[in-house]
Amino acid sequence: MKKLSARRRHPLAAVVVLLLALLFSGGLYAVFAPTSKAEADETAQSLTIEEGKKLYSVGCASCHGTGGQGTSDGPSLVGVGAAAVDFQVGTGRMPAATSQGPQVPKKKNVYSQAEIDQLAAYIASLGAGPAIPTEEQYGPQGADIAKGGELFRTNCAQCHNFTGKGGALTHGKYAPTLEGVAPKHIYEAMETGPQNMPSFPDTTLSEENKKDIIAYLDAVNSSKSESPGGLELGGLGPVSEGLFGWIFGLGGLIAVAVWVAARTAKAKKS
Repeated sequence: MKKLSARRRHPLAAVVVLLLALLFSGGLYAVFAPTSKAEADETAQSLTIEEGKKLYSVGCASCHGTGGQGTSDGPSLVGVGAAAVDFQVGTGRMPAATSQGPQVPKKKNVYSQAEIDQLAAYIASLGAGPAIPTEEQYGPQGADIAKGGELFRTNCAQCHNFTGKGGALTHGKYAPTLEGVAPKHIYEAMETGPQNMPSFPDTTLSEENKKDIIAYLDAVNSSKSESPGGLELGGLGPVSEGLFGWIFGLGGLIAVAVWVAARTAKAKKS
């Protein structure tokens, strides 16, 4: 007992006890402390936004303003959402060429998908808007192709043609072909309404409706599909069909009228 009491009175005894207490409490904290995954995700998101802001300053700010507020050369991006950025940049429409025509055409994109995601994260931080859809939202699983065809003919065929081959609009504008367009970009176009296209939010076309339309377009534009109506004149819409009608239809009527007039005049002479 005397030896134990003497050890307790050793000058370093208090330091040893303190160290043991710290180790014990640290171990308990490591085991029972709340997870920091949310903090890690938040930090990663902040870094993504920061990188997107750098890309935006170099490639976009000259037209859309330093804070996305818009200028005379480009509209405001506040509230357009990540989906609009993913569509416009992913299809190469943005950044636009210096000399713009009636509308910005699709071209090879200049950013990688990682950079597009960073740009989209930065623009999304400026104001709430449609998010980039997941594969579950635009994938063909469980889609109703027949329903999609009905919805497409009702809402889209006036501009894009009933098979999505595209068509001409007014003042040099046009509805682009949907053949070969990625399902994600078709979904984003319906969600955001780029350029001349109206937007179809979930209140107008539900997520299931959009999936049905995408499945329909995939079916009719598949290399294995055949035109159910025979010769489709390229499927280019009212321009080609109208031209065919004018040349052959009206031309045939004129020929018949000339023939009738000639027969009538001949009959009168005789």
